[in-house]
Amino acid sequence: MKTLVQICQIIVGCGLLNVWLLRFNKRTAYRGGLSANMSGEFAAYGLPGWSCYFVGFLKVASALALLAGLLYPPIVLPAAAVVAALMVGSVAMHLKVRDHLKKSVPALAVLALCLIIIAGCWPGK
Repeated sequence: MKTLVQICQIIVGCGLLNVWLLRFNKRTAYRGGLSANMSGEFAAYGLPGWSCYFVGFLKVASALALLAGLLYPPIVLPAAAVVAALMVGSVAMHLKVRDHLKKSVPALAVLALCLIIIAGCWPGK
């Protein structure tokens, strides 16, 4: 289980860093509404401009914590819990703007990976 959790940490951590640092201003098939970039996606959801940067900070910090957790495991559970909560919010926003299910697939996949991480790191396991 430890190896599976670590693989999930790497996938989630690197995936979030890719989306928020390398693809922030790029169009993808998974952007909410008809958005061309991350800021536009948050606007399509009806969220204030600052929320994009706040969520981005949480996701980048959590991604780094998941990766650092390979060396310091106590930070993995809180980081995975933050990402899981944000992914629930992401799916809710896609539902709010009535996006096709395809646009929610990345958030659902990351949520599933975070649930595996949480299950593997839960105290008493």
